[in-house]
Amino acid sequence: MARAPDRSTLDLFRDWEPPQVVVSPREEDMRGPLDLVIAKLIKRALADCKQSREIIAAKMTEYLGRPISKDSLDAWASPAKSNRPPLDAFAALIYATGDMSLLGWMPAEHGYVVVPAKYADLIELHLLEERESEISRRKQALTARYKGGRS
Repeated sequence: MARAPDRSTLDLFRDWEPPQVVVSPREEDMRGPLDLVIAKLIKRALADCKQSREIIAAKMTEYLGRPISKDSLDAWASPAKSNRPPLDAFAALIYATGDMSLLGWMPAEHGYVVVPAKYADLIELHLLEERESEISRRKQALTARYKGGRS
């Protein structure tokens, strides 16, 4: 006879999701020619932001110290338009929308990822531990070879 599930114990993993470690845009937004990808990323960032394009443009203007208009945002988000934002405006867009996934796009294009700074020490620690293990294995092999030759 099958046992009834224990309903008095909390399932520690049922509602738990691992934290997002890598900051990157959605995969579907990174497909296509470069102009199209940039337009899709901007369009998604603007759509996901809870603020109007006018407010985003005002924040970008403040950040850059030069005017950015809603019309510029509309043009940059349109695949039909051929103009794209300068790099400083792209940085201002990240600031104004708070969309950190935009940070991961360029590194992903070149085989890298962006991780929050709070994970940097953990990554370095892991790399050091891997190196220590490699050195330990090499020392063991040399010790065994040395001892094996002294009979």
